Amino acid sequence: MNNILVVDDDKDLSFIISEMLESYGYKATVADNSEKAFDLLSKNKYHLVLLDINLPEITGFEICKELRRMSNVPVIFASARTSEDDRITSFDIGGDDYLPKPYSMQELLSRVNALIRRAYGSLEEQILKFGDVAVNISSRTVTKNGRKVSLSLREFDLLSYLCENKNTAIPKEKLISEVWGAFSEVETSTLTVHIRWLREKLENDPAKPEFIKTVFKVGYMLEV
Repeated sequence: MNNILVVDDDKDLSFIISEMLESYGYKATVADNSEKAFDLLSKNKYHLVLLDINLPEITGFEICKELRRMSNVPVIFASARTSEDDRITSFDIGGDDYLPKPYSMQELLSRVNALIRRAYGSLEEQILKFGDVAVNISSRTVTKNGRKVSLSLREFDLLSYLCENKNTAIPKEKLISEVWGAFSEVETSTLTVHIRWLREKLENDPAKPEFIKTVFKVGYMLEV
């Protein structure tokens, strides 16, 4: 499990980020100030650091400079500061990527995955094919007839879960719990809409789905 340190004094944002990262198999630790960040970095091994520039005591730039004296751990700067000078500084002092705020969780996840792959080598690909559709669970990409299909973050999560449990009827409540979270208040109608969107994008005849099947009085399944 790759261990990620999130350094940001926005506690609400850090919580959302850590929850998202952990839902995708990462272990996330949060530091809301430089002192805690340095303490954690001295005691633990991290595979990536997500570092805000604007911190209460010292800037993220200063943390990165100190970090580079003892480690080559990949660093993604995330900041509302978007000037060219800040971007250049971030790379000059050893940053590996720069993500301007506000950003989507989907973009952050893609940046994290890409940097982890570059730094530690490609993960073994998990690809499931059905009909003319190929789902690459590792890279979170989908193609149909060789052409990329654009899915939302939640659409891919749903499709990925169906793929990982192919040929198994999954109750609607289970799908909602696994894809949206155990404590979510998502209605079954939301799941139904997402299933319809997947069928429209992936099935040759969405009205008569060949793969994403409805299981009467149970839920849904991916039949391959």
